[in-house]
Amino acid sequence: MADQDDNILLAAGGTGGHLFPAFALAQELGRRGILVDLVTDLRGDKYGSDFPARNVYRVPAATLTGKNPVAVARTGYTLTRGTAAAFKLLGDIKPKAVIGFGGYPTFPPLLAAKLRRIPSALHEQNAVLGRANTMLAKRVTAIATSFPDVKGVTDALKHKVRFTGNPVRDIVIDWSSRAYRPPASGGPFNLLVFGGSQGARFFSDTVPPALATFTPEQRAALFVTQQAREEDVARVTEAYRAAGIRAVVAPFFRNLPEEMSKAHVVIGRAGASTVAELTVIGRPAILVPLPHALDNDQLHNAKRLEAAEAGWYLEQMTITPETLAAALLQTFGDPDLLARVAANAKAQGRPDAVLRLADLAEGLMGRRPLPAV
Repeated sequence: MADQDDNILLAAGGTGGHLFPAFALAQELGRRGILVDLVTDLRGDKYGSDFPARNVYRVPAATLTGKNPVAVARTGYTLTRGTAAAFKLLGDIKPKAVIGFGGYPTFPPLLAAKLRRIPSALHEQNAVLGRANTMLAKRVTAIATSFPDVKGVTDALKHKVRFTGNPVRDIVIDWSSRAYRPPASGGPFNLLVFGGSQGARFFSDTVPPALATFTPEQRAALFVTQQAREEDVARVTEAYRAAGIRAVVAPFFRNLPEEMSKAHVVIGRAGASTVAELTVIGRPAILVPLPHALDNDQLHNAKRLEAAEAGWYLEQMTITPETLAAALLQTFGDPDLLARVAANAKAQGRPDAVLRLADLAEGLMGRRPLPAV
């Protein structure tokens, strides 16, 4: 049973990229008898009922979207209110440590932790330090990273850095035991396509016409599992039917790690959680980073994977159905290449990341020495 005094506060923005590693850490801390509370924003509602936390809190937060003086002032006012609310919350629940996972909802709790002199850490999932984490880096006790070196971490911060990897949920670890089996010549070829709300529309517009250029024999071998926005499901399903391609199209797959484990190739964005799960499970992927991102975090993630020969990336502005078809056909007829890339991806995975991050959390709480740099 958890000791009521052994509690920790996690803070995360409401996207899966921030919440999934926090979710994984909460699972592991629970196994170690540590109570977890969560601070997130309203986007976290869809995860709140499943998140392994004693309580889920929300404090005012806002994202800085530009340099307009009025917008900057409004954001500053909201974050000040959020910090005051977080300061009170920390006084009420008295956590032994606070860990943030990025996004502006982490700013008030971590700043309040500094004001209350509570040990704290931030976890950076990407290969480049995010804006909120950059502002917080000087104020926290430790910085956990998903990559051995992270762009934006200055020499003055390196003494705080602990390379842990990016934690993945238990369900990902469970499916990572399924070995990769490259497609047999002429046999079924399983393609998984997903990209979140911002990627699904682009993939809905691009992937079906790309696959329609395959020969009849190649199309007959394909089985596609694709995420699409609700309003696009019918047209994407019809496009595959017209091309003679077997497909399952849906807005959301709750068993996505299982679908990853079945895939011969994955097409997706290059968000930190996607990259972490692909590498732990060990599957070849063609990654299309989200364009125009302020920090270019997905592009940095994708470049790291390609540099390790653990996947490929294409920039969205250069993709046409024809170029995407060419990239896919390179993998379609080369099972040895797929097996090699899958093995390289697996070698990049850090299935022990959650254990390393939980050790850091216990170090912050004083239950064990802080891990060495």
